[in-house]
Amino acid sequence: MPHPRHRILSLGAGIQSSTLLALSANGVLPRVDYAIFADTGWEPAAVYRHLDRLEKEIAEPAGIPVLRVSSGNIRRDALDPEHRFASMPLYILNKDGNQGMTRRQCTGEYKIKPIKRQVRDILGYPYPARIPKGVFVEQWVGISTDEFHRAKDADVQYMHNRHPLIVDMNWSRTDCISYLTSLGLADTPKSSCLGCPFHGNAQWRNIRDNSPAEWADVVEFDKAIRNGNARANANGNRLLGEAYLHRSRVPLGEAPIDHVTAAEWAALQADSDTAQTNAEELELGVTDGCSPWACRGSEADTSQDDFGLAV
Repeated sequence: MPHPRHRILSLGAGIQSSTLLALSANGVLPRVDYAIFADTGWEPAAVYRHLDRLEKEIAEPAGIPVLRVSSGNIRRDALDPEHRFASMPLYILNKDGNQGMTRRQCTGEYKIKPIKRQVRDILGYPYPARIPKGVFVEQWVGISTDEFHRAKDADVQYMHNRHPLIVDMNWSRTDCISYLTSLGLADTPKSSCLGCPFHGNAQWRNIRDNSPAEWADVVEFDKAIRNGNARANANGNRLLGEAYLHRSRVPLGEAPIDHVTAAEWAALQADSDTAQTNAEELELGVTDGCSPWACRGSEADTSQDDFGLAV
């Protein structure tokens, strides 16, 4: 079998990928040649602060370059009528009262696409050059044992995904948190956009209570996307539903983020097998966050539609 040209880390700056960077830098795992952070342009300030600290205290002393790549600013692009809209997984309230959710395209556009572009450059075959068979990188992906079902390979031959937390360490998310805590990184944040609709109530409260400027930002954005994306509106597309950031489908500034409503609780109790999982997601958000190679948006859901919001 051919050997990889390079060993790289897909660095989201969340719990699992931060753990992999530290394990590599400290010699517990082999040294990666690069760590690539895909910046959506709308990460929480805490993520940028953590990334700066990772680079200065962990990566640089070990000689691991941290490469920051981007396809643009997701917030600005979503409100720009001249920009093609890569839809976020927005909650929809249809005209007839039915509920839905838009397709999740943002991870592919703002995470996977710039990483692939950077990998091509590292290999010396920038797009649209054809990469010869057998030329590839080994890409480390931060997936722990509690989410092993999301471990899969990349969709291109020049990137081979590897999952060291599962294969080499047999570590869960709890193990990762313990390790980071031992390094003084107990405050490692969850990696996701500031206005990600997959936030749980605890995450929304944290923004509201600890970062007033960021809270004002997401409330303003939530209001701005109510009538669909800017390009669809500019083109006169017929709007089939209203868009919201919070799963309650009410304006974010009025959303019930301090408690579980009676209707939500009843819905949780309707299916006892999944009630616990749903309750945890309601409060803590989706556990996998926005990992480029483990996002639930890669799993086809035929019930999702554009609802007149995307063009």
